[in-house]
Amino acid sequence: MLITPNVLSLIRLCLVPAFIVAYFSGEPYSHLIAVGIYVVATFTDFLDGYLARKYNLITNLGKVLDPLGDKMLTMAVLACITIDRVIPVWFLLIILGKELLMGVGGLVIHHYAKVEIPPSNYFGKTATVLFFAVCVTLIVLDSFHIEVRRGLSAVMVGAAVFVSLAAFVSYIVGFAKIIKEKQSKEADDQGV
Repeated sequence: MLITPNVLSLIRLCLVPAFIVAYFSGEPYSHLIAVGIYVVATFTDFLDGYLARKYNLITNLGKVLDPLGDKMLTMAVLACITIDRVIPVWFLLIILGKELLMGVGGLVIHHYAKVEIPPSNYFGKTATVLFFAVCVTLIVLDSFHIEVRRGLSAVMVGAAVFVSLAAFVSYIVGFAKIIKEKQSKEADDQGV
C-alpha cells in the first residue's frame, strides 16, 4: 500500500502549523485557506482510520500518532479562534480539560487495569463531526457582523459542549463497564 495510516497521521500533524500560519497570515482569504487545510487534515483522520481497519494496519505507533494528530489539530483550531475572539476562553478550557482528563484517565486505566481503551463511540463521533462543523462555520463567518457571529457562536458552542460532555460521560461509563467485566472475570478465574 502506497500511503499507510501512519503517514496520513504524520501529514495531519504537519498540517497543524500550516493551519495556524494560514489563519493568522492576514492575506486575503486567509481564513478560507485555513478552513481548506482543516478540511484536508480532518479527511486524513477519516481516511487513516478507514485504511487501518480495512487492511488491518493498526499499529502501536498509529495508536499514538492518530489521537495525537487529532488532539493537536483540535487544540490548534480552538486556540486560533479563541485568540481571534470568535469563541470564549471558557469553551477552550472545557474542551482542553475534557481532552486531558480522557487522555490521562485512559492511560491510567490502561496501565493499572490492563484493559484496552475502548474505541470511539456514537457520542464521540457525533462530537467530532459537530465540533468540525462548528469550527468551520465560525471561521467562515468571520465577515459577518460581530453580533451575528456572537449569537451563532453561543448556540453552536453550547451544542458542542453538550455533545462533548455526553461523549465524556459515555466513555467513563464504558471504562467502568470494562473494568467491572475484568474484575468479574478475574473473580471467576480465582474461584475455579
